[in-house]
Amino acid sequence: MRVFVTGATGFIGFAIVKELIGAGHQVTGLARSEASGRKLLKAGAQVQLGTVDDLEGLRRGASAADGAIHTAFYHQIAHVPIGTRLRVFLGGAPSGIVQRFMGAAAATDRRAIETIAAALGKGSPLVATFGTLGMKPKVLATEDETYDHSPKAFGGIRGKNEDVLKQWAARGLRTSAIRLPPIVHGPTAYGLASLLIPMAKKKKESAYVGDGTNRWPSVHYLDAAHLFRLAFEKGPAGGTYHGVDEEGIPFREIAEVIGRRLNVPVVSKPAEEAKKQFGFLGPAVPIDNPTSSKLTRERLGWSPTHMRLLADLEQTEFFSKL
Repeated sequence: MRVFVTGATGFIGFAIVKELIGAGHQVTGLARSEASGRKLLKAGAQVQLGTVDDLEGLRRGASAADGAIHTAFYHQIAHVPIGTRLRVFLGGAPSGIVQRFMGAAAATDRRAIETIAAALGKGSPLVATFGTLGMKPKVLATEDETYDHSPKAFGGIRGKNEDVLKQWAARGLRTSAIRLPPIVHGPTAYGLASLLIPMAKKKKESAYVGDGTNRWPSVHYLDAAHLFRLAFEKGPAGGTYHGVDEEGIPFREIAEVIGRRLNVPVVSKPAEEAKKQFGFLGPAVPIDNPTSSKLTRERLGWSPTHMRLLADLEQTEFFSKL
């Protein structure tokens, strides 16, 4: 099949591109620049230059394809001055700035889903990405549950776009929503842990909140890429899947590995100091986010096979490159 992939040069998106090509699909990947596009060409994909907020470009790419996989998420914070960006990451920016960035990114994501969906033919597959942190905390989240609708839910702004996908399923598209955990890991990136590690190095301590027993799920990026292909090829309309290998790793254990690799102390912080310690991640770090993928495995035959998070953190060269 001809597949249009947004976010095609990103950490997860590029793995999806290679997974699709390896299975015999013809891929056109959206790339922001000719330099990143060359990586796609080398992998055997075609390239369409553009951005996720270029709606005409999205329409053109989707209309020429048999289906689409949407992984791009336009974090506007990535396109602001570095000083402002560091203030947000390290806790020096007002929370309103973070909310504005995330709200704008979620709105761009919604328009992208709408545009791609409208350009695809009836019955075409459309797979889009969401996050498990948008689920109700402290209970094991399953695929048949919806996102947390409470106004203060972390990730809830983006989670609302799942509703858009379901609306298009009702109109005849074969849509799939894949919720990814906060840590999708591999040789060069570790999801939100990729931010926790430099934070710990800068502050000379690796921290967790309270007793650190709150759980974060994880998955290896190659297992995630395989799930995207399975959903694209055989997921029924309106399916929701969890790209989760480990249901929940105690956050303290993650902090301990980071501390050991950086040779810094591992410390507990009270909840009221979370924002000061973790910047814009402050509200996310204490979340207890256990997430099941039992139904995903049963419905799509998905079976993760790659290295798990703590072992990956122990052997990676990511720390030495900071």
